Amino acid sequence: MKYISFKRISVIVLSLIISFVFAESSAFALSKIGSRGSEVTNIQTRLKNWGYYSGSVDGIYGWRTSNAVKEFQRKNGLTPDGIAGPATLSKIGLPSGSSKSNSKDVTLLAMVINGEARGESYEGQVAVGAVVLNRVRHSSFPNTIAGVIYQPGAFTAVDDGQINVAIQNSCFNAARDALNGWDPTGGAIYYYNPATATSSWIWSRPVIKKIGKHVFCK
Repeated sequence: MKYISFKRISVIVLSLIISFVFAESSAFALSKIGSRGSEVTNIQTRLKNWGYYSGSVDGIYGWRTSNAVKEFQRKNGLTPDGIAGPATLSKIGLPSGSSKSNSKDVTLLAMVINGEARGESYEGQVAVGAVVLNRVRHSSFPNTIAGVIYQPGAFTAVDDGQINVAIQNSCFNAARDALNGWDPTGGAIYYYNPATATSSWIWSRPVIKKIGKHVFCK
């Protein structure tokens, strides 16, 4: 009887271990060639909107989707393996199973603040984060933080790779303050540096405020 009880306990323990391993692998599931479903559709949709993907949004992870993911990964400091794992999904702005949504938003916002304004005052750093969030709420822009940040041509830091450099602690704090509602710009959806801006269009925007080297406008 003792042997039978021990055997039953062993089976139960083994079943629990298998269940735990399965749950862990599911939490960190990858989208790759051959994958299908809503996550693939979301990946394709976002990469198509940002100019990385030109195929059909069909929810099927084929070679075109893989190549688009590789291009996105190269542009954003990730290993270009064509697999949409947790790190790639996080930068695309999709749930990855590896972090909470709020943490993901803080990191993405801190990245663009760091790339665009790490030499600015703390208020100036929060201001850049506020512009991103103001765009999320504005009908003329994508309605997610990732969508706004990776919209083609929207931020110099994305184009020149500065978004991928090591993030200063102040930029994380600035991202949190912006997410908590601090907007030093008074509702701006654009900003520029008068010393480097070459677009005549941006100079025509109504100015709201100047903070450090940046002019914030509507």
